[in-house]
Amino acid sequence: MRRLIIILVLFIATSGWAQTEITWLTLTDVKFSRKYFEEVDEYLFYPEFGASVKALEGQEVYLQGYMFPIAPEENIFILSRYPFASCFFCGASGPESIVELMLKPGHPKFQMDQTVTIQGKLRLNQDDIDYCNYILEEAEVYEE
Repeated sequence: MRRLIIILVLFIATSGWAQTEITWLTLTDVKFSRKYFEEVDEYLFYPEFGASVKALEGQEVYLQGYMFPIAPEENIFILSRYPFASCFFCGASGPESIVELMLKPGHPKFQMDQTVTIQGKLRLNQDDIDYCNYILEEAEVYEE
């Protein structure tokens, strides 16, 4: 009986720290429509997230991609499904192919197009046009 209790306690303790691996295919469970945003007087892509993505909101996840240190001095980093030459900003893919990173202090320096796996808490963003639709908060390099 004591062994069963110890195993149960260990299982509960470790399952609370687990991260879920997601792929870029996971993030394609979203549809976009055009919505007018008065603050910029423009129509922009407006996401309607699917059930599988909504289920991940607030969860610790990890994802591999290409790092874009957009403005490192301002802590603005993007993780992309594709290298910079084929990325969303160049018009070769959609907004579901990038994730904004809110990196924890003390992170390493990154090179453009460096392949990296990042973990963090997934936040979905529909209405704040100053941020990407997908955001990893408390993000850091994933260590296996």
